[in-house]
Amino acid sequence: MKKSLGAKTLIIPTPVWCVGSYDSSGAANVMTIAWGGICCSKPPCVTISLREATYTYGSIMERQAYTISVPSEQYVREADFFGLVSGRSVDKFKQTGLTPVRSELVDAPYVGEFPLILECKVIHHYKIDLHTQFVGEIVDCKIDESMVDGDGGPDIEKIRPLVFNPGSRKYHGIGEFIGKAFKVGRELRKEEE
Repeated sequence: MKKSLGAKTLIIPTPVWCVGSYDSSGAANVMTIAWGGICCSKPPCVTISLREATYTYGSIMERQAYTISVPSEQYVREADFFGLVSGRSVDKFKQTGLTPVRSELVDAPYVGEFPLILECKVIHHYKIDLHTQFVGEIVDCKIDESMVDGDGGPDIEKIRPLVFNPGSRKYHGIGEFIGKAFKVGRELRKEEE
């Protein structure tokens, strides 16, 4: 039997993404979000949802660009800090000692020490009551060469990204490999006649 918890944002896990933007004076800023995901494959797009009250919201509206930096487990303190304070009053890069890197493709910075980066240009935004959802077309993905798997893509076990449980408000790591997608379920597939 299932217990009703009511209408809540309890999908688990959610990502821990650090969204980079430049403010109106050109200062680099970054904030941590959990409301985001891939939303289209052609063109490749990702969504993030922000409250209008955030400093990053205004920067993205003005610059029409953002980056997503995916932190490894070793940066849990910095990623958490990025979500605790506002760029209006704190230089988050200076406070953490991390490096803002200017994207060559979009008008936004990313976190140099984080292993996986998405550079995005805004193609849509939608107000949904408290939040605005930004749809960003991914113009490039960057990855540390040491984090690439044998097929040339991101190796999740090397990256060791954080995930967030909104119900308990806890960060977690990624577990071990358990099966190959689009293959492990084939044994349950009925033979075609």
